[in-house]
Amino acid sequence: MIEVDRVSMVFRTPRGALTALRDVSFQVQDGEFVSLIGPSGCGKSTILRLIADICKPTEGHLTVAGRSPEAARRADLISLMFQEPVLLPWLTVYQNVELPLKLTKPVEPLGPMDLLDLVGLRGRDKDYPHQLSGGMQQRVALARALVTNPQILLMDEPFAALDELTRDRMGNWLLSIWQQTRKTVVFVTHSIPEALYLSDRVIVLESQPGRVRAQVEVNLPAPRSDAVKESMAYFDLLRILRGHLRATEATREVSDG
Repeated sequence: MIEVDRVSMVFRTPRGALTALRDVSFQVQDGEFVSLIGPSGCGKSTILRLIADICKPTEGHLTVAGRSPEAARRADLISLMFQEPVLLPWLTVYQNVELPLKLTKPVEPLGPMDLLDLVGLRGRDKDYPHQLSGGMQQRVALARALVTNPQILLMDEPFAALDELTRDRMGNWLLSIWQQTRKTVVFVTHSIPEALYLSDRVIVLESQPGRVRAQVEVNLPAPRSDAVKESMAYFDLLRILRGHLRATEATREVSDG
């Protein structure tokens, strides 16, 4: 569904060229849930923006559902969800979810009310964003991201601003929705436990410049529940991912030295 082939990204800054990504390659299969983790500045969000056609790579090649990112975006195959819900305060919950349908003409849109039911917010459709908790606002943002019925859902640290308990609940909501819709998901997070719990595969990036250090398959039982977090398999994978991240820090310290 997504192929990133030897992609590099260089930004021009007042201080000169900044290489955000260098020779990054990976694939994401149809219906797969993949998380990107790594230290700050490793290019996780840049990768999402390249897939979403917000920016173009300096070198390399990307395909999305067999098309260029631009063609995939124009065909409404991609939806991008940010850390903040970015809801319009003067619109109701229903109107916020419906908004993308007024801006584009997807082939097979989903019903806003059905999506509010899916994210557990039926009955709150006439509320305004200020009447909702942070977790509820993110559920509205998720419903809005799904209303055009995209094949690919890109999520840039969508739960980072939430408290730990709400974050766990949102993770379970997302897993439930993913299991029902089987969208292809690329999820950016700084949380190793979150990446491990949600994903089929975790891609570890190192920084300066950003590149793929490791790809770790998550062979945990599905559907997932909180009980999996007490299993030895979970702790073994947690140890492996932490080891890779510690190695990225060691590499950066050597580079800085």
